Amino acid sequence: MSSNTTAITGSDGRELALNKAPIWRQRKAALNYIALLPYVFFALFPFYIMFITSIKTDQEINQLGESPFWATGIATENYIYLATHTGFFEHWFVNTLIVTVAVTIISVSVGTLAAYALARLRFRGVEIFGVSVFITYLIPQTLLFIPLIDVINTIDDYVPIRDTYWSLILTYPTFLIPFVTWLLMGYFKTIPVEVEECAYLDGCSRLGALWRVVLPMAVPGIMCAILFCITLSWNELLYSLVFIQDETAKTISVGVITELIRGDIYYWGSLMAACFIGALPIIIIYGFFMDYFTSGLTAGAIK
Repeated sequence: MSSNTTAITGSDGRELALNKAPIWRQRKAALNYIALLPYVFFALFPFYIMFITSIKTDQEINQLGESPFWATGIATENYIYLATHTGFFEHWFVNTLIVTVAVTIISVSVGTLAAYALARLRFRGVEIFGVSVFITYLIPQTLLFIPLIDVINTIDDYVPIRDTYWSLILTYPTFLIPFVTWLLMGYFKTIPVEVEECAYLDGCSRLGALWRVVLPMAVPGIMCAILFCITLSWNELLYSLVFIQDETAKTISVGVITELIRGDIYYWGSLMAACFIGALPIIIIYGFFMDYFTSGLTAGAIK
């Protein structure tokens, strides 16, 4: 009998073997969890500080003798200030949600079709076009927003989109579509061509094979692209700051820094409350779809 098992005698007199995990494996698992504690502390510490500060009164925040790591009580005045004196819940949060959903749908839809075409179709200049997509993704946003201002102003002469979230819905895909295309292009190349050829034999067109066969196999990669689009759209600041000046059309990232920071006056309690609430949707989304995120970055269609 192996050293990792132990024997007991059953009611019928026969010996039963029970697996007994080696002690070194238990110690190794315990050490792994202990090694993760610094990382967990490092990752959660900013959210802890945001939450603790948001439930403090202004007097407690400005009191130098008070510790910043815990609160003496629970104060809701900072959240009430957000709801009554700012447009956080009425405008900023809603605008951010609308822009994020619309931009994610547009970017993932267009990027998926472009990535599939670059991965599967063979036409003149396909490799150069694929490289150009990657180079476009590398161009800083600080260089792109200058010509985009002229584009928005030109469109505004016909359709009033300036100072509305429609200007963001039109400009955000300029840096998201190249990223989605580059991400999914490599993922589609891992899917065997034979599965599509079998779909063609069953009567599917190319789009039918894409919809019925390829996309279901590429769900981890697509979910990874969706998560990236949601994160980048939700947290984007530069374009929102350039194209939006109307208080009712601002997103969270712009409204927080323009309405809760006025000169040298910082509304720290409400500022931390807004940051904490704004971070919660992203935390929840990644909590539910983290498996898709990791598999989309590390795995192919087949193992």
